[in-house]
Amino acid sequence: MTFAICTLIIAVGPSELLRIGAIDVDGHFTFKPSDLSSVSSDFGMLKSPEEPLAVLHPSSAEDVARLIRTAYGSATAFPVSARGHGHSINGQASTGRNGVVVEMSHRNIGTPDPLVEPEEMYVDVWGGELWVDVLKKTLEHGLAPKSWTDYLYLSVGGTLSNAGISGQAFHHGPQISNVLELDVVTGKGEVMRCSEEENTRLFHGVLGGLGQFGIITRARISLEPAPQRVRWIRVLYSSFEVFTQDQEYLISMHGQSKFDYVEGFVIVDEGLVNNWRSSFFSPRNPVKISSVSSNGSVLYCLEITKNYHESESDTIDQEVEILMKKLNFIPTSVFTTDLQYVDFLDRVHKAELKLRSKNLWEVPHPWLNLFVPKSRISDFDKGVFKGILGNKTSGPILIYPMNKDNSYN
Repeated sequence: MTFAICTLIIAVGPSELLRIGAIDVDGHFTFKPSDLSSVSSDFGMLKSPEEPLAVLHPSSAEDVARLIRTAYGSATAFPVSARGHGHSINGQASTGRNGVVVEMSHRNIGTPDPLVEPEEMYVDVWGGELWVDVLKKTLEHGLAPKSWTDYLYLSVGGTLSNAGISGQAFHHGPQISNVLELDVVTGKGEVMRCSEEENTRLFHGVLGGLGQFGIITRARISLEPAPQRVRWIRVLYSSFEVFTQDQEYLISMHGQSKFDYVEGFVIVDEGLVNNWRSSFFSPRNPVKISSVSSNGSVLYCLEITKNYHESESDTIDQEVEILMKKLNFIPTSVFTTDLQYVDFLDRVHKAELKLRSKNLWEVPHPWLNLFVPKSRISDFDKGVFKGILGNKTSGPILIYPMNKDNSYN
């Protein structure tokens, strides 16, 4: 997932390099080979790297607007692409050899820090701010955004240009459902404020718009009181039908007494249950598929959490037990851990650090997200999980149950 893209594709002449460098910005342009190389590829690593003409490190939305106005008004327009943390899959954050990449996530002089308004329960953030830094800032006030992605080292503008989906989406909606206001630089270089009340079409076009309508330079994110701790539970299923029935039951619950996070994943290889997000399980007590499954078939893991405060430590066990009573998982497959709220949210980063230490992070990452309707999910299980994949995959297969409408509770 990466940042908004605003593209105007026409070949650039040799004199364009000088023209780009002459644009008056408060930030700065760089033409250093090392800087150009650093933005030439992305997380997917599925395309051959192509270095741009230049990289802009903006200090404000106006810097971004000046660049895009130049590109839009030029007889030989050039591509402009905004880059957050570079987590696109197919090169969306790059421009090719004739363009300019706007490096949004590097802290520049003048780039605003997150501004928390505790009384109003929101935070204003620069579009290139990483979610992990938004979390740190809001926690200083005992607050946190409501909806997350599994991985926090992504830019705010990047996930809002996609959707921002994780296990909280059934409750609060995706991240784009928790935005109060945006500042956007359009394809003509206009800086426009938009919300449900102002420039509404632009607001809804940009949120989840894959960067087709502009670059997000500021977002106002709704907040809630932050919990202190998380009870994190994993249970296993051998029946896909039972697994999905339990997921659907959990996201249909109403009121205060329900889990805060509902997700799941498919296990087609015994190693995956211990390797993926391996911080959950103790290396001294690895989970063996053979101990809970017959005939080595595919297993399904339901992942659920309950947030709580330390003052509720005496009652959390009973509350979780009541919530799990109607679930039909394999009885011997309950795995539980308890941790700080921030550690749960940042759990995938720990797995990243382990992969980096083994030189297994800077590798191609093919990734596919699909919405599958309830009426076809069983066919998908038979055809893909038990069919095409077999035991030939080494990557995560995540299943997020989501409500179709937007009446989140």
